[in-house]
Amino acid sequence: MRLHVINSNSEGNCYLFTDSQGYTLIVECGVRFNLIKEALGFNIARVVGCIVTHEHGDHSKGVLDATKSGIDVFATAGTIKGFGFKSHRFNYLKIGAAIKIGAYEVLAFDTRHDTIEPCGFLIRHPEMGTTLFLTDTVYCEYQFPGLTNILIEANHSQKILNERLEMGYEPKFLRDRVIKSHMSLETTIKTLLSYDMTKVNNIVLIHLSDRNSHAIEFQKEIELATAKTVTIASKGLTIENFNVTPF
Repeated sequence: MRLHVINSNSEGNCYLFTDSQGYTLIVECGVRFNLIKEALGFNIARVVGCIVTHEHGDHSKGVLDATKSGIDVFATAGTIKGFGFKSHRFNYLKIGAAIKIGAYEVLAFDTRHDTIEPCGFLIRHPEMGTTLFLTDTVYCEYQFPGLTNILIEANHSQKILNERLEMGYEPKFLRDRVIKSHMSLETTIKTLLSYDMTKVNNIVLIHLSDRNSHAIEFQKEIELATAKTVTIASKGLTIENFNVTPF
């Protein structure tokens, strides 16, 4: 399994999972669809589908063009309503119910964000095992046994947010929204430490704030806390061996 990050921040989010047979699952569609096609070598014939966590533009701006290109989009009923248009390419995800999308199995679970019906995903595939995809949420109360790979939001740190507020760089209303809708570094660490990570091969930190995070420090802190391989989801990142084993 190969993981490719097209982008991962407040400007746009999109991740491609491609198996050894070349079949791709798009996770989030928050960039121009042309960028997705470019990353796929302008061949979308083996795209099995696109799953979207919520309707905010940095996660969904490419959805309309994806549907026009014949790609099935999977999201909760609330998120599809939030897209603001109709398409026969929409497929409804029910919280807690697994669905097969090609060789991928996707299970949606509810998250805490300022949208209609946001969710996170457990994504299973024989080549990569069980991957947790968790973003744009204040916290997650669920336990997920048997994880082999994790993509998790580490949007900001309380320390940086408070420093920017005191210096007048961050308006209080914006800071309050961030705190109520995104996962902090501190919460990310607590969340990871609550999991059984015996089988986890990769932790990928996603959706870091451009203003309220420090990528290198975040990476080091989580590596120290978990003793796992931690990678920042920078634009263009590719992990070739995003597998069920470390090899």
